[in-house]
Amino acid sequence: MKKGLLVTILFSFILILAACGGNDVDQEASNTSNESSSTNQLVDLTATNFEFDQAEYTVNAGEEVKITLTNEEGMHGISIDEFDVNIEGEGEATFTPDEPGEYTIYCSIPCGQGHSEMTAKLIVK
Repeated sequence: MKKGLLVTILFSFILILAACGGNDVDQEASNTSNESSSTNQLVDLTATNFEFDQAEYTVNAGEEVKITLTNEEGMHGISIDEFDVNIEGEGEATFTPDEPGEYTIYCSIPCGQGHSEMTAKLIVK
């Protein structure tokens, strides 16, 4: 009788733990999807020697921006001083621009003779 009671209690305990774990996974999946949808502005920059793939990038004020840098040729980084963005080499950063305006994106790693001219504009509307 004691053995049957012990097995029943153990089985009940396992079911309770399994049920609790299931809710955590569902909640985590929900949080992940909410986080992904909160960053709806993506800026993908591709850098080659002495230029970015676009001269201008446009985003909306008050919305989170995810910016990524890919180096197609050479070794580059990007900075946007007003938003404390600094990516050295390939990578990504997120920020939220509050004020409309034009901001300079520039290469932050000395990359050769054309380095000082390696800029683009971030236009915040």
